[in-house]
Amino acid sequence: MRKVLVPFLAACLIAGLTGVAAFSAPVPRKAPEFVIQSPEGKQQLLSSYKGKTVVLALMFTTCPHCQKTAGILSGVQKEYESKGVQVLGATFDQGAAFRVAQFNKMFGVTFPCGFSTEAAVRSFVGLTKDEPYFVPILIFIDKTGTIRSEYIGDEKFLGNQEVNIRAELDKMLKGSASSAKTTGTSSKKS
Repeated sequence: MRKVLVPFLAACLIAGLTGVAAFSAPVPRKAPEFVIQSPEGKQQLLSSYKGKTVVLALMFTTCPHCQKTAGILSGVQKEYESKGVQVLGATFDQGAAFRVAQFNKMFGVTFPCGFSTEAAVRSFVGLTKDEPYFVPILIFIDKTGTIRSEYIGDEKFLGNQEVNIRAELDKMLKGSASSAKTTGTSSKKS
């Protein structure tokens, strides 16, 4: 009985982790409004970037993977800004409102990065209140405001994220972005 139970529980755990995105919203889809509160207290609306290709990074200030992602995205912002790309960031871990300014300074963030709430992030991504997820979450939105792809803590995508982010942006800028939705197990879980 024990030999059967252990593999069964392991299979359930794996199925649960790999199926995290099964309940979130499909892509492509119109990006709903999303509000990022800046460290200075100003609100930034995602809709104000319509006409640009947007990379939205949803991160925890305390997550090493998110910290690395913030640094990579700062380089991407500099490289792709002249091509109409805007990187945006929102931290949403508990206490992010108090830590985001230090996060931005410590990791050399060169793009608008503020904070939001977990509820707002779950709603934007299409995750239910109890669905587990992993961070960082990277969302690629085209010039029309349509989410073309999203990567919810995707270990494969994040494994070589610098190359993968540029490849995703190059596809979108050429107008041949394919829809992709993945979920991984690389970072912190809520």
